[in-house]
Amino acid sequence: MDVLDRRLVAALQVSPRASWGEIGRAVGEHERTVARRLQRLIAEGMVRVTAIYDDLRTGHGRPVHLHVRVRPGTAVKVAEALADRPDTRSVYALTGAADLGCELVSPSREALHRILSFEISDIDGVLQTQTQVVLHTFRTVAEWHAPYLSEEEVAELRPAPLPDCLPDEEGLSPLEQEIAELLADDGRIAFTAVAERLDISVPTARRRVTSLIERRLLLPRAEVEPALLGLEVEAMLWLKVRPYGLDLVGQRLAAHPYVRYCAATSGTHSLIVQVVAAHEADLYRFMTEVVGSHDEITDVDLTLITRAYKRGHLRKSGLLTLDHRWEKTP
Repeated sequence: MDVLDRRLVAALQVSPRASWGEIGRAVGEHERTVARRLQRLIAEGMVRVTAIYDDLRTGHGRPVHLHVRVRPGTAVKVAEALADRPDTRSVYALTGAADLGCELVSPSREALHRILSFEISDIDGVLQTQTQVVLHTFRTVAEWHAPYLSEEEVAELRPAPLPDCLPDEEGLSPLEQEIAELLADDGRIAFTAVAERLDISVPTARRRVTSLIERRLLLPRAEVEPALLGLEVEAMLWLKVRPYGLDLVGQRLAAHPYVRYCAATSGTHSLIVQVVAAHEADLYRFMTEVVGSHDEITDVDLTLITRAYKRGHLRKSGLLTLDHRWEKTP
């Protein structure tokens, strides 16, 4: 990707369902240029537009992060087995004590017990797992964009957020669930296509899609490997934070442009942060100047992501992202 490609992808990350004309006006490019470039990147598998659930709010389950240690020589096989599971959202190869990182969504406490006690441990090559349950999410990957846009450009693309006063586990109606599945398969699906597929009117489709997004039950997402955006270094930080400072530290770190994901968790560390940077020197400055500025942080475990096998429920092939239709192919 060249500089303009990266700016256009960043704009798509800010507003995955924006029209080519809206993106063009925000970044100062002609609509035809925007359409040609982004359609090419999508067609080549560099970018996929999808949507992910707010699992806690929709009642789909509880996100859980696993550190997985494996028998030498089995990391790829175990990673593929984890990525094959429909309940895993992300699977990474890591440096450090754990060989793999995995995020999965468990529908219940009983299901989580079964998954951890039998299903994961039965995968050939798995030696040990460490589990941390997400308690609160400060920033999802769907809310992050590459740092190539001005504040004015972002503001033009991103609508003002609605007050976050909705209860957890609001749930989806049967029609909303059908719409959500269509958006997960194609985050840019037109209202007319939604109406045709579900045999509803176009105004109803528009109203229901807009409601799902505005209520933050569904988060549209433009998925792309950070390396394609020039962000070659990707790290997972597990932080021990004094309880009184957890909310403050989480909010401040989540607002940093390097931070793709930030959540409070149970377990030995209370905060998980996913960071991307162009170079190791940038990561070093983030660690010393940003993380190091918080006295509430008492311990840091830093690991690097060396390869992604799955992100946002989408399988990976090197730097390319495979769509949901590939997963359904025998």
